[in-house]
Amino acid sequence: MEYKLTAKMFAEALKGERLLGLKCNVCGACTVPPKKVCMECGSEDLEVTQLSGAGTVRTFTVIRVPPEGIEAPYVVAMAELDEGPWVMGNVVGVDPDKTTMDLIGTRVTIGHQVHPGDQFSAGEMVAMTFSPKY
Repeated sequence: MEYKLTAKMFAEALKGERLLGLKCNVCGACTVPPKKVCMECGSEDLEVTQLSGAGTVRTFTVIRVPPEGIEAPYVVAMAELDEGPWVMGNVVGVDPDKTTMDLIGTRVTIGHQVHPGDQFSAGEMVAMTFSPKY
């Protein structure tokens, strides 16, 4: 089984300020994060593509009870990328206690945070972040 874009490749690209996805050669849809098949049509005919890293917040929540090792509160959002897929990430540069529904519809750019491994993980984790562009 061949993966055109592995989780490790995806994370390394994020660390390098690049967002990689998979473009389907059958239906043209983009899939992010990497999967074995197109999320729209199920085809395995995919190619790695660099995405713009820009999108729009569609929904969010404020996390007040975090997993071990992570400080709360923080904002997690789903953003629709300009290329179509929706992705989840932490919103940086906003005060969770002052975040309102006005965040929905906000344009964002994608970045990343590196979280060290803990007793429950298999090592370092690279998380997607969103920076609002007001």
